[in-house]
Amino acid sequence: TDTTHITLPRDGSGAATFSSTIAAGAATFTTADNTNQLTLVSTDADANAGPNLNLRRNSASPADGDLTGQLTFTNNNDAGEGTDYATMYAVSADVSDGSEDAAFYIKTMSAGTLRQRISLTDTATVFNEDSIDLDFRVESDGDANMLFVDGGNNRVGVGTNAPNATLEVRCPAGVNQTGTIRIAGSNPNGD
Repeated sequence: TDTTHITLPRDGSGAATFSSTIAAGAATFTTADNTNQLTLVSTDADANAGPNLNLRRNSASPADGDLTGQLTFTNNNDAGEGTDYATMYAVSADVSDGSEDAAFYIKTMSAGTLRQRISLTDTATVFNEDSIDLDFRVESDGDANMLFVDGGNNRVGVGTNAPNATLEVRCPAGVNQTGTIRIAGSNPNGD
């Protein structure tokens, strides 16, 4: 029986529909506007995940440290050069059956160089692995600087984005400052 694997619209819109595997060494989809170049659609009505995008490295000889997959965000700089502004990628840290480990990394451009911003490994979660002058900030519901790490001055602020010491804790104005810092043993009542 005949099976349709690709459908091209008669209206000339250029939206092709594939209903089979696309087997090619590489494919490039180009458009002159800001429309989506690739859309994955699932019409399944169940509660399972879908649509799915799976980056699979199907190596005949997998090894520890293999790059598993990567997404790269590229744009032209003002000299018209294609520049990678951000990448995220996974590494198969350990491919031993039953004890597999992975690592996931996010890099962004900083002062002309891709820098490791977040590293998620089997042993640690690290921010600013490349040790650049990069601040780290955590907001709470009422404080934009609930936790602030000053990367250039090697200081930590709680409630401040300008710590004047290695560790500085500030209470918001109008808040009772009793108990700003509490150090307790296993019994928080002090017994």
